[in-house]
Amino acid sequence: MLHGSETGTELRLRQIGIIAPALRHLKIFSGRSHPALTNEICARIGLEPGHITLYSFSDGEHYVQIDENVRGADVFIIQPTCPPSVNDHLMELLIMLDAFKRSSAKRVTAVIPYYGYARQDRKDKPRVPITAKLAADLISAAGADRVLTLDLHAAQIQGFFNIPVDHLFAAPVIVGHLKQLELEDLTIVSPDAGGVERARAYAKRLGASLAIIDKRRFSPNQTEVMNIIGDVEGRNVFVVDDIIDTAGTLIHSAQALLDKGAKSISAACTHAVLSGPAIQRINASQLDTVITTNSIPTEDKEAECSKLKTLSIASLLAEAIKRIHNEDSVSSLFEM
Repeated sequence: MLHGSETGTELRLRQIGIIAPALRHLKIFSGRSHPALTNEICARIGLEPGHITLYSFSDGEHYVQIDENVRGADVFIIQPTCPPSVNDHLMELLIMLDAFKRSSAKRVTAVIPYYGYARQDRKDKPRVPITAKLAADLISAAGADRVLTLDLHAAQIQGFFNIPVDHLFAAPVIVGHLKQLELEDLTIVSPDAGGVERARAYAKRLGASLAIIDKRRFSPNQTEVMNIIGDVEGRNVFVVDDIIDTAGTLIHSAQALLDKGAKSISAACTHAVLSGPAIQRINASQLDTVITTNSIPTEDKEAECSKLKTLSIASLLAEAIKRIHNEDSVSSLFEM
């Protein structure tokens, strides 16, 4: 006999002990930006992804219909607002949020592994918007009760929301992989002053030294390395950043580090945007490898770039979702 809105699959899973009764009202749905990540998260939790119809009309408008009962459910929508259609993915997220609120879901959490527009987080010149704040307002107004995200470009973006934000870090996943490599003479490099805290946290956990690149940005996606602070000569270097977009900064940094005598150059980032000429630049560079996570789909990019290695954040997000659903503490997951 089914209990409430419990599906036959949920009942079978619960009977064999995969789903605890406390998770019965947990439902996880995916937008179209990264269904593979949703499937992996659901597999780790022991749930099937929720059933939902998503498509676009010929004029580009998005359509959403929830194909199961969500009344009283604790709903998590997994939708990184990532390329190649940042605006479409953001709009689809907003429409999904509205649909779930109008369908009487008890709570709706927007799980946004990659938060688009995060780099527009301040007025750095006259008469420009703060688009990261605008996106936060839209997500809140559409009906999100809380947000779960990963490695925001600027931590203060949490304050742009008037709802709870759980801000996770991919560092445990990436650091765990770097430890397995057992590299000697390792130096962690921050590609700019803004990433020093992140690089220091990596260096501390790996017992590595730290170096900082002083760069100047003279136009969008155009930077110039001015100086390197720290010793990199004869050392294995890992450049650590949150986002790799066109890879211009990374390639310039790698060349500057090689000029200073670095033994090998690799990179690690959370979000592999890799737009424009990024893949061609990485393939043509002297980088050994670029480690990233699947916060953004990377299957097509890995096929084009043999130097790209993707680590999964599904376990991290699955654990966070379970703790939020069970009203347990997630503070230990915030630690780098």
